Amino acid sequence: MGKVFLVGAGPGDPELLTVRAVRLLERAGVVLHDSLVSASILSLIPTGVERIDVGKRCGKKWLSQDDINSLLVASAGKHEVVVRLKGGDPLLFGRAAEEMYALRTAKIEFEIVPGISAAFGAAAAAKISLTDRRLASHVLFTTFSRAPEAQLLPGIGLTPETTVAVYMPGPDYTEVGRWLMESGFAGETPCVVVSKATQGEQTEERATLAGLERLSTLPAPALLLVGRVVSQTETGESVFTWLRETEGVAEVVGRVS
Repeated sequence: MGKVFLVGAGPGDPELLTVRAVRLLERAGVVLHDSLVSASILSLIPTGVERIDVGKRCGKKWLSQDDINSLLVASAGKHEVVVRLKGGDPLLFGRAAEEMYALRTAKIEFEIVPGISAAFGAAAAAKISLTDRRLASHVLFTTFSRAPEAQLLPGIGLTPETTVAVYMPGPDYTEVGRWLMESGFAGETPCVVVSKATQGEQTEERATLAGLERLSTLPAPALLLVGRVVSQTETGESVFTWLRETEGVAEVVGRVS
């Protein structure tokens, strides 16, 4: 049996791939990749190597997770090196746990190759520090579900010092904005949507949570950053100075109801 490598493709810029990820792509017999892995990264796969798109776009699944698991197991029986290429980092919203379980059950050797997660790519692209000892002491990584049973955030410790990174905010920013306000954030809380972070087509739109409804939907992959730290690049001054000089705004921006 061959070996399966769960490889993080990072946010999209091929220069942000790890050296190990590049070397594995050069050695791979087959690459099973997510749909949102950038074309510039896929171009690094040598000609003749089998490529299988196992991702989904706009909510439409090409293959079920069980299908992907079966493909990984079958591919390990045919190739010495199997690369499962995932956007961002495999261990954060990448369903790596299910794939690792399938590989363990089949007694197939595997390895995890970390990648730069989308939240870090988006924050770097927008020049925002996710933590700031004056404003934000912790970060919450989450996804937004439109299911009726979806939970609000206060139960897991949302505070004024929380920066929230929302993966896959979806096509309707009004809904995710309402969800975050119902979870406790004030409508004036600053936020930014970053689309295709680190790539040539990167775009970003800034707003408040209440103003998200006025934004046009940006192309996927997109990520929403929410919290006081998002105001860091709104002026040339530091956030600390900006908040100190406009106390009324600071109280509103950082409040959790």
